[in-house]
Amino acid sequence: MKKTIFYISMMLGLTFMYACSDDDNSNDDGDDEGNTAGEGVATPTSAFDEFNSEAVTVSFDGSEITIVSNALPNHTSPYWSDDAELYIDPIIADASGISPGKITESSYTLTVSANPELATTTTETGLGAIGISVTGVPIYNQSEGPTDVTEGTASGFDWAGGHSGPTGYHYHIEARDVQETSPLTIDDDELLGIMSDGFLIYGRKCESTGDYPSDGDASNGHFSTTQHSIEEFYHYHIVNDIYLNTYYLLFGVDLQGTPNNIM
Repeated sequence: MKKTIFYISMMLGLTFMYACSDDDNSNDDGDDEGNTAGEGVATPTSAFDEFNSEAVTVSFDGSEITIVSNALPNHTSPYWSDDAELYIDPIIADASGISPGKITESSYTLTVSANPELATTTTETGLGAIGISVTGVPIYNQSEGPTDVTEGTASGFDWAGGHSGPTGYHYHIEARDVQETSPLTIDDDELLGIMSDGFLIYGRKCESTGDYPSDGDASNGHFSTTQHSIEEFYHYHIVNDIYLNTYYLLFGVDLQGTPNNIM
């Protein structure tokens, strides 16, 4: 994808921002040196070309990357307003299980290290956004309010694995193949998004082998190449375990890095 780069000189360094367009498929492998656990490895910048440019802005400032999203996905859903261009009637979701609320513009900001490191101890995720997906929609874990997601709650998830809650539309589970045009991973190796500790997360399969990873740690993270880097770097995959007999949780495990606040 073509990168339009805006340079802004600053007293303490150089800040630059890019917005994505569809004119170029160049692949920037990033600065992937020191590929060993416990050391920071540069996140490949070409991965950010996968993010929905109408919802997500990515900026680089020295050793930090900031992702800002308006949370408006580029796919269909029954959670759009009835008059919205991307509104569809429920395909997967049980109409009686559709939760109140519609997809509306919001604001999520995540600033992470450009060279995220594995932490000495893992961190359990909590309520609310724990990552930002390629569509701009926040990623949630298995919790829904004071309890975990139940079959009743999951029955109202749309085909993209999302629904509306008190904080807006968000994803819990992997999207499902219903012949809709999808920017989301569906049992493949596509990029899902970035977690709050700065590590990228991909679908259940790994591009380096074309199969489900067999060397993942407790969070299904590992060092390998991806479609975004010819050098190995640490990243997560959706865990290939069934949840509630039907679904695949996007992230129901601990973060292996140091989490940052999503504001």
